[in-house]
Amino acid sequence: MDLPPSSYHDSLEELWDEEEEPEEIKTVMKVVPSAYHRYLDVFSKVKAETLPPHCACDHHIELEGSLPPVGVIYSLSKQESDTLRAYISENVEKGFIHPSSSSTGAPVLFVKKKDGGLRLCLDYHKLNAVTRKNKYPVPPMNQLSNFFNGSSIFSKIYLHGAYNLLRIKEGDEHLTCFRAKHSSYAILAHQCSCLFSESFQ
Repeated sequence: MDLPPSSYHDSLEELWDEEEEPEEIKTVMKVVPSAYHRYLDVFSKVKAETLPPHCACDHHIELEGSLPPVGVIYSLSKQESDTLRAYISENVEKGFIHPSSSSTGAPVLFVKKKDGGLRLCLDYHKLNAVTRKNKYPVPPMNQLSNFFNGSSIFSKIYLHGAYNLLRIKEGDEHLTCFRAKHSSYAILAHQCSCLFSESFQ
């Protein structure tokens, strides 16, 4: 099986953070086919909860005009307030968000999940309305499918929280700000509610 080129490591342990438990490494190695062991760091829980470094693919938010107006702060139920508080606490600790004094800010709202839980949503409609659209030329699907002619076995890896792997370009973070009851926070890694298809694709 031919795999894309990758930087090799002297040992599998080098793929993992020092905080990773050896037992977890062994468990993942049993589940993941040996052909993919060079990519074991994709399954690292520590790396999944760590802010990725800046790179050439950082998402740039280019405005067509002035900053979007500041969004309202909606009244929240106790369950919604607890969920928001937990989200802020968890993501500040991970380094995915940080307090901000930005002059703009998106509203926070919630959508009920099927299991009764709450999905936190950041309403970036006003930001998206003033963001310059990048008409990146994505190849048509039928052209992409030609690469698979003659193939019979396909592999798929689901990246949990894949959006968080894409950093906001340095200097644009203030545009991602959202407003909570007592403070505002800027997002350092991507959220799916903000225009970014050209970066993610």
